[in-house]
Amino acid sequence: MISTRLKRFYDPTFTISDAYKSSLPDLQNGPASLIEGANVPIQQVGISNFRLPLKYATRNGEVLTLETSVDGYVSLDAGKKGINMSRIIRTFYEFRDEVITRDVLEYILKAYKENLKSRESYLRLQLNYPMMQESLRSDLSGYQYYTLSLEAHMSSRDEMRNYLHLDFDYSSACPCSYELAEHARETRDVAAISHSQRSMASVTLEHTGELHPELLIDLMRKALITETQVMVKREDEQAFAELNGAYQKFVEDATRLIYDQLDRREEIRDFVVRCSHLESLHSHDAVSRICKGIPGGMR
Repeated sequence: MISTRLKRFYDPTFTISDAYKSSLPDLQNGPASLIEGANVPIQQVGISNFRLPLKYATRNGEVLTLETSVDGYVSLDAGKKGINMSRIIRTFYEFRDEVITRDVLEYILKAYKENLKSRESYLRLQLNYPMMQESLRSDLSGYQYYTLSLEAHMSSRDEMRNYLHLDFDYSSACPCSYELAEHARETRDVAAISHSQRSMASVTLEHTGELHPELLIDLMRKALITETQVMVKREDEQAFAELNGAYQKFVEDATRLIYDQLDRREEIRDFVVRCSHLESLHSHDAVSRICKGIPGGMR
């Protein structure tokens, strides 16, 4: 129930007319004299982390509805005070029932530019993408979730560039530790276990045409082999230990293995990879970073 005090200021029965709406103050579209600070262009201004369920098609055509965090930005010219922030969300909602594709992202970016009268536009969709993972030796399977970001930028010339970001968890067994453990067994008959640790590969790439997230995940699995597991019985745990023994890797090895897979794909124009091994031996992490190395590309 509305209090007597609040009724003095708020009337739920009040009806808005066109004339009343036109009388409302509009500072964001005010004169340049209202600008605070340097009167210079701003590359990106907009809204971050508005969430809604969006549709994505899997590689086999199944449509998934996944909670998505959306960032939407446009450029702002010098001499303009601000933008109508709500138009970012309202424009996006016009496409909320579409299955997200490269073409849909292009439509949204063009609509942003038109509706907010901007030169450039930018969009990022962040989500957790599920893929079924079969166990190594048992008959079990479970959903592995991958943190993905789909990004797109449209220039003042209506040229669109597309990016995909993926975080990929894997296990890394240290080759040096393995050799030292084997030496202890062979020379002194002492039980020793080489150390391994959960590791993370973060990949950001620019692509041309459609690049399905499942393809990138497959490339990561092929490069690193020792992806962390979802459903595990004893036979699966043993198989995982054998995989770590067969595919030992320093953090430098991991980045080069990923480089090798990504560099073979013509639709991947550029990329940067950062691997981090969360050391079980040290109190610090081991990190390696590599890029494709094209002139003016990602660093």
